[in-house]
Amino acid sequence: MQASPSSPLIKVALVEDDAYFQQAFQDAIAQAADMQLVSMSGTLAQGLAALEHGAPDVLLVDIGLPDGSGIDLIRAAHARYPACHSMVCTTFGDEAHVMRSLEAGASGYLLKDSAPARIVDEIRSLHGGGSPISPLIARQVLMRFRGKPQPAEPAPAVSTAAATTATTTTGLSARETEVLEYITRGFTAEEIAGLMQISRHTVLTFVRRIYAKLEVHSKAEAIFEARNRGLIRE
Repeated sequence: MQASPSSPLIKVALVEDDAYFQQAFQDAIAQAADMQLVSMSGTLAQGLAALEHGAPDVLLVDIGLPDGSGIDLIRAAHARYPACHSMVCTTFGDEAHVMRSLEAGASGYLLKDSAPARIVDEIRSLHGGGSPISPLIARQVLMRFRGKPQPAEPAPAVSTAAATTATTTTGLSARETEVLEYITRGFTAEEIAGLMQISRHTVLTFVRRIYAKLEVHSKAEAIFEARNRGLIRE
């Protein structure tokens, strides 16, 4: 999209600790003639400090920051700059995080299975008065108001049985279990991203969460633990 000479640039602030996402998003913004990345922070403290220098038009925030929750940043931005549009971009798709974010003042909620270029389009929508929400999240919100329970994540594409076992024994989500199976079968992060139709940085985020939940520090240890616990098919 080309910016009109009379149209001011959309000022965007990013608060995200994932270096891969930071770079991918920065590259996507550089290709958007109608936007300007005014600040990029990796922690809650840095994000709060950036707000001291003025209000962005759009604040894009991850929830899981090293020193706290991005929800606190959304709440602070909403209180100080009511005209600032906040949008979550995260791997957390559970109802609790969704509802807390919306209550704090978020106007959009995206999962990180969206490509950075798609997120840029959603920023335009948000700035124009829309409320971009990933389909899975939108369904959760609708089901909540209908009074019906809704699973936080969709069924896995690889192995339903393995995903069910992982959820009950280790807390792995369906998508994390799917990534774990691909890792065990020898696929690289790039190949897994292509197979699951998500970005590489999202795959790496899932990998870090898998390591943390299995209490391991390498791919070999993760594979050993997964087989030892019967989490994956042989």
